[in-house]
Amino acid sequence: MSNAMSDSNPSPRLAVITGGSRGLGRSSAVHLARMGVASILTYRDNKTEADKAVAEVAAAGAKAVALPLDVGRADTFAAFADAVQRALPTFGRAHFDFLVNNAGMGLHKPFVETSEAELDALYQVHLKGPFLLTQALLPLMEDGGRILNVSSGLARFTYPGYSAYAAMKGAVEVLTRYQARELGARRITVNTLAPGAIETDFNGGVVRANRELNQMIASTTALGRVGLPDDVGGAVATLLTGALAWVDGQRIEVSGGQGL
Repeated sequence: MSNAMSDSNPSPRLAVITGGSRGLGRSSAVHLARMGVASILTYRDNKTEADKAVAEVAAAGAKAVALPLDVGRADTFAAFADAVQRALPTFGRAHFDFLVNNAGMGLHKPFVETSEAELDALYQVHLKGPFLLTQALLPLMEDGGRILNVSSGLARFTYPGYSAYAAMKGAVEVLTRYQARELGARRITVNTLAPGAIETDFNGGVVRANRELNQMIASTTALGRVGLPDDVGGAVATLLTGALAWVDGQRIEVSGGQGL
């Protein structure tokens, strides 16, 4: 699915970031903006936060637009791709450069208590969603672009209660390697970014709000603290914009040495 024609003027570079209205996605968009990269951000239902994210990206030096998307609704992906295509001329582009599959949901529940419905919901958002959304967006992506699939440190180390969530992220890491191999003909690199525990509102903001949990995680982390959104946002921007075109099909953990 090679593009028939590349953009005559590739500036500004442009990223599509799912779940870009908050947390790691929002931080990633801001860090990219500081490097001159514009963003198309997605949000599920909180337009107020999405508008704030767009303003924050603008303050950091780049343009952004926010589009609604539920990554658990694969039946909406064709319409979303059409919306992205309509937004591209806003940036003076015919294609985008970077895709960050970041949107997600959490579940903290013992293995024996996890229901089929909960397992299905995680699958829809964390595996089926990125799989089919990437398919839908590939025709709009530049040859030589870069894809980051967001996984989790929990695919390497274990904490009780995260079996279903971590299993989906493990599947994402396998998918990444296959995507890297199959998209290599278009010079598109695909890598996994695996954050450790981060102080955001993800999963009810438990890592940020529960000081006992926060301190326990910090005690198991080589750098002695829990991560912050900027720790991950900076890594995303570096991986997408840095001289890393020869890094492909790899898992890059950003956890401060958690669980070593």
